[in-house]
Amino acid sequence: MFKLIIFDLDGTLLNTIDDLADCTNYVLQNNGYPTHEIDAYKYFVGNGVEQLLRRALPKNITETVFFEVMNQFMHYYEVHKADKTAPYQGMVETLKHLQEKEIQLAIATNKPHELLPDLIQFYFPTIQWAAMFGFRKGTPIKPHPQIVDDILETTHILKTNTLYVGDTAVDMETAQNASIQKVGALWGFRTKQELEQANADYIIEHPKQLIDILFS
Repeated sequence: MFKLIIFDLDGTLLNTIDDLADCTNYVLQNNGYPTHEIDAYKYFVGNGVEQLLRRALPKNITETVFFEVMNQFMHYYEVHKADKTAPYQGMVETLKHLQEKEIQLAIATNKPHELLPDLIQFYFPTIQWAAMFGFRKGTPIKPHPQIVDDILETTHILKTNTLYVGDTAVDMETAQNASIQKVGALWGFRTKQELEQANADYIIEHPKQLIDILFS
């Protein structure tokens, strides 16, 4: 029986792609670099802010310039991270239902840890989170399983009672590396083929299908 569900954030709980793309394109344009279409960002994201920007920026820039642009992005995104972002349809209702069934809920994301409290409180004010971890300096990013291990240590839930939900191969690899079962979310940024190739244990089209996995 599953007692804990760990959710990825971007592309799983929240549709953040417009704000991520807009903020990245803003700093790119502000520095004289080419911008990108929204669909390109669905493949730029998933491995943290640094990799997002390395994929979006020209390859020939210096490290000094790169980190200056990243600093600009972080400041701009802090202000504009919720301009267009919203929970996926049915997500809040599903989380409330799981909470009522005494399933513990947690978040594991490569988004900077310091951005999480305000963002999650704004979008999910009625949800009690057992744990939430983002990228912290000195801690490896997903697909390294450290973030899952930190959640399990906080919640005291066994791996056999834990389910991981995410929308990318990175998420499936994270769960695989942590030896927990994994659910691919088709409402996110990537394709069914990617999730199948990453060996998702379940693939679902709507958040409410989590309830079927847990209670059928």
